[in-house]
Amino acid sequence: MPKEFSRGTRVAEQIKRELAELIRLEVKDPRVGFISLTDVELTPDYAHAKIFFTSMYGEEGLDEILHGLRRASGFLRRELGKRVRIHTSPELHFAYDNSVVEGSRLSALIDKAVAEDKALRGDEEADELPTSDQAPTA
Repeated sequence: MPKEFSRGTRVAEQIKRELAELIRLEVKDPRVGFISLTDVELTPDYAHAKIFFTSMYGEEGLDEILHGLRRASGFLRRELGKRVRIHTSPELHFAYDNSVVEGSRLSALIDKAVAEDKALRGDEEADELPTSDQAPTA
């Protein structure tokens, strides 16, 4: 029976959980306050971890958040090394994940297209409805 998750995937998930907790409880930098970690990509040798995050404020203040995360990366790496038992504590690279914002934008576009389609169909259906002097066909 094959494993559902590889060791790398399990380690990446553990890193994500531990970093989220460390950022929430231990990092005192106010620039890093309102972020959520969305994904972690590890290199096969676990030497580098790319940490994807979103911000409650969207892309507003992104440079400040990145600066705060980079500044805290040494502390985060050291604490991560104490919590996750792997042979190498990965070097942390932070990247903004715009998929949430992009997903919201696409969802709004879809909703708009559906509403326009309903409006057009509503006009066409109103034209096809029988008037009160016409007998409906069965």
